Amino acid sequence: MESSDSSMFDVQKFWLYQTFARYYIVGRGRKRTVWRLFSIDRMEPSELNIFEDHTTYTTEECFDLLKRIHQGNRSMGGLKLISIGYGIVGFIKFKEPYYMLMITERKKIGSMLGAKVYSVSKSMMVIIPNPVVRSKLAYCSTEKRYQKLLNSVDLTKDFFFSYSYNVMRSLQDNLNRNKTDQSVYKSMFVWNEYLTRGIRKQLKNNIWTVALVYGFFKQIKLSVSGRDFDLTLIARRSRHYAGTRFLRRGVNENGKVANDVETEQVVSEDRAEGRTVQISSIVQNRGSIPVFWSQETSLLKIFNPVVIIPKQEDYKATKLHFKNLGDRYGNPIIVLDLTKTREKKPRETLLHAEYVNALGCINAERLEENRLKFLQWDLKQHSRWLSLFSSHKYLLFLNLNNKRSFTFCSKAIVVLSKLKELTKLAMELNDTFHCQVTRSSPLEGSTRPYLEDVNISENANNGRCNVKIKRFQKGVLRTNCFDCLDRTNIAQYAYGLAALGYQLQTFGYLESPDIDLDDPLARHLMDIYEIMGDKLALQYGGSPAHNKLFSERRGQWKPTIEYVDIIKTFQRFVNNVYMDEQKQNGIDLFLGNPPPQKRMLVLDPVKHSKWRSTMKRSLSDSNIFVENDILAAKQLLRQESMGHNKCLVELMPEIPNYCRYTSPEFPEVVSASESMDSGNEEIDQERTTSRFLMADWYSDSVYSCEEELYNKILSFSSENGDDNCFSMFDFGRWITRGGTFYL
Repeated sequence: MESSDSSMFDVQKFWLYQTFARYYIVGRGRKRTVWRLFSIDRMEPSELNIFEDHTTYTTEECFDLLKRIHQGNRSMGGLKLISIGYGIVGFIKFKEPYYMLMITERKKIGSMLGAKVYSVSKSMMVIIPNPVVRSKLAYCSTEKRYQKLLNSVDLTKDFFFSYSYNVMRSLQDNLNRNKTDQSVYKSMFVWNEYLTRGIRKQLKNNIWTVALVYGFFKQIKLSVSGRDFDLTLIARRSRHYAGTRFLRRGVNENGKVANDVETEQVVSEDRAEGRTVQISSIVQNRGSIPVFWSQETSLLKIFNPVVIIPKQEDYKATKLHFKNLGDRYGNPIIVLDLTKTREKKPRETLLHAEYVNALGCINAERLEENRLKFLQWDLKQHSRWLSLFSSHKYLLFLNLNNKRSFTFCSKAIVVLSKLKELTKLAMELNDTFHCQVTRSSPLEGSTRPYLEDVNISENANNGRCNVKIKRFQKGVLRTNCFDCLDRTNIAQYAYGLAALGYQLQTFGYLESPDIDLDDPLARHLMDIYEIMGDKLALQYGGSPAHNKLFSERRGQWKPTIEYVDIIKTFQRFVNNVYMDEQKQNGIDLFLGNPPPQKRMLVLDPVKHSKWRSTMKRSLSDSNIFVENDILAAKQLLRQESMGHNKCLVELMPEIPNYCRYTSPEFPEVVSASESMDSGNEEIDQERTTSRFLMADWYSDSVYSCEEELYNKILSFSSENGDDNCFSMFDFGRWITRGGTFYL
């Protein structure tokens, strides 16, 4: 027996034993010759007491210790084996007792730099206190409801981990010595940070727990020109502001956005141990549009109006979000916006206009070299425009390199080709990460953390693992559409395909970085990105992604594609309306967040009848003022404001300033924690009004702002000498001084 340093011991497998008064967790080191253990008190009904033995035991000494524990507790039932585990997920408490979550089965899904990456095949939740000390709270209905909510977070779906490689970090961050000293549980991509907080605080180490990452991990082997290489695609979903589609939208006050996912594409040579291996990676990001907005679910319609919440003071939350992106990835930050710019009934266009205003406000305060680069490309409009000119499957298309030659190609090829060329602009600015790794011994014999015995330098050094960094990625491409699911996934595939060509050219596998869309490499990459898109869409939206372009590339029958698309839309609608609330509560419980609050009308009961007399209920879920009652409602609202009473009505979107239509004034919503009295009469008067656009008031003749905008686009294209190209296909221009062009 000898005292052991926790940093020199790493548990990958343990045995859970039980006595009347304690649980014993006996863990085996990676070398299978050393053992350690800790115990958990079972006689405390509502507290978590953990005691770790810092002594390292040999196999014989460990068996002898367990034998003595069994003999000492024989009168109370002795020592019993409960289960075999491969990592502790964490501990949680609801009303009274603590529970332990542990992984009982695992499955290898790939490797990174020789370190194995696993998914969770089976998990178990163990109640800590002995039944003799539990009170009635441990059996109440509330406790059972919390247990059911926690079990709704299925650890066997899309969770993965590694014992010796930090999968919550990108390859570049793992090999950057400036970032390897940070605690892995502080990462925004570790989902069980809250669950492991108690055991890490008591034991002062994390050798017994595993850091779970939620998202997607897929690794395949490909070959080009007779050379094999490994392609790994990793998607890491942020735990900040995480949740479901309609309950987590936009940005919160801390600058965290919904559906925030980091995607990393890693390409590595397949070579024997001891030889130098080239590895390249590129990271891109997706996330909800970082402004305050929401969208309510409704049983009566699938496409509900967008609600832009009027509390964006100088876009502080948006600025925090992009500052965080800059801290994580550096500059330049390139924003690719795929939302619609033309709609008969504005929904996405309202949100797009607010987004452009926010980016312009941010760029106005930044130096030129740190400004956000903005690209607007309406993918829906371009696809719709192509379908007008293609009565059959194929159409004439002008070559992307401005050559005066025409070729026959499908609509999917045209859209993907344009996106590929568009994302190349971003990749040339961001570049890729490239390094050479030489390792002389298997990684599984190294200590934790993995990079502890790695020599990182510009020149190769002698050591167990030598890393020679050739190039760094600077900045990141941030892509978004309305939900950041369907269109975003197509754009990320185009970016990944453009990056793959540069990565293979760096390895010397290709002479040119251009990979044709009909190349087998493009097909394999499309398959893996489609699987990733379906997984991420199920996590956030409740159904697989809409992959019309991918299906068309495979030559599927168009009616079949439309039928599958309808099924996915209906599945997403049902899940959003009926199941998302329980799913959101389970996620919040798992992450340690307060449960989401339902939006409701906060009215004074005494004056509730007055408000009802000024409002009429519509078929939607919103309370809508009739034009004749606007003045009465405004007068009543001012009376409530003067009396310092807080009243809430439904949030309504503000009409963009470029729209010709002027709507009647409508009371603004303030949250229950906000006050409507600012001390300034003029400001208060502005705050009590916002613009409201009722769906029945739209018409093609009234809402003509997009025609004016489109005319500006055409005039801009002609002024810049783009007559030889299709104006609808021109690339978006960069935002530099707060302005933008929609092309």
